[in-house]
Amino acid sequence: MLRKNHFKNKKIIVGVTGGIAAYKIPQLVRLLKKEGAEVQVVVTEAAKSFVTTQTLSVLSENPVLSDFFKNSQGQWNNHVHLALWADAIVIAPAGANTLAKMAHGLCDNLLMSVILSSRCPVWVAPAMDLDMWTHASTQANIKTLTDQGVNIIDPEDGELASGLSGKGRMAEPEQIFAVLESQLLPPPNYFTGKRVLVTAGGTQESIDPVRFIGNHSSGKMGFAIAEALVQSGATVDLVYGSVSVALPGNCEVYPTPSAKEMHKKCVDLFPHCDVLIMAAAVADFAPAEIASQKIKKTEDSITLTLKKNPDILSDLSGNKRQNQITIGFALETENENNNALGKLQKKNLDCIVLNSQSNPEAGFGVDTNAVTVFCNDGKQWQIPTASKTEVAQKLLQSLSEWLTQTH
Repeated sequence: MLRKNHFKNKKIIVGVTGGIAAYKIPQLVRLLKKEGAEVQVVVTEAAKSFVTTQTLSVLSENPVLSDFFKNSQGQWNNHVHLALWADAIVIAPAGANTLAKMAHGLCDNLLMSVILSSRCPVWVAPAMDLDMWTHASTQANIKTLTDQGVNIIDPEDGELASGLSGKGRMAEPEQIFAVLESQLLPPPNYFTGKRVLVTAGGTQESIDPVRFIGNHSSGKMGFAIAEALVQSGATVDLVYGSVSVALPGNCEVYPTPSAKEMHKKCVDLFPHCDVLIMAAAVADFAPAEIASQKIKKTEDSITLTLKKNPDILSDLSGNKRQNQITIGFALETENENNNALGKLQKKNLDCIVLNSQSNPEAGFGVDTNAVTVFCNDGKQWQIPTASKTEVAQKLLQSLSEWLTQTH
């Protein structure tokens, strides 16, 4: 599906070589222009026998280039400037002769000079007869080009100009466009322009002025998520408890040492956010009473009465408005999947991200993580062990894809 105007400000060179499929290239130019691209067409001399430069010029809104020199006065088409101007080059159709020249660095026309001077991604859409495509020389050239980083848009099976039928038919302009769109442009990101409330770190529940009940959370995962959200274009409100890493930049930050303080701040911020990602490890219980002075070690044991802390995630998710997204985290030590799914339903979440404490490379205090994501429509996926920064990026990418499809 076309993403409206997503090629805006993209500069694309369309190279056209000799072959009957060249008559389809005006449609490719039209598609690119319609979606905002600036298009420069460069043709070989042989291409002029199959498609008119006038048609390509009208559709591209630029003069079509084919010669090194513009006129008899010696003005020339600077192939280096052309190559550095382009964000992408697509050669369609790319005949066997052009593929061979590209593979071996032969440079006898303007198009080849541009290709050899380029630093941008290059795509080729081969088109030729069946036996030419399957010939060992052509396949060796394709492998060489692939090894060099050239992107191949495979030809299709179908009727060929020779009257034969088989592989060698150039991919249709719409298919070439779709390949460029999917590979050249970044995928749409659900979080761009959204306001996201992120919680991170552990909470500290005071016993007396110097002691507390807490956990081993470092805040690394939550902070990595906040940083990845900023990079994706989101506005981030970061509410954090006890952490052992530096604060990320470009976030509105709110320190909240205890569960009660985190609850209050989240309640204040939640109505203004589009998405909540609750990565904080909030203590479930807090001392019923906090001693005013340091408790002395006068006995061999001490009895503490604990009271349940507010369930921040349940309170927020239970009051979410339509289209507001709530995503929770769960750290489990047994019956991991079932417990995570139970929390997903009980807390009215859109997704829950499961950490496994049984995995020594995941969970509290380490620089790596591995998670499983469960969604309220039954979809689930895993993100294997990687740095928490990488896991955060992959998590947001997969969540973005899922949210874009479902919301």
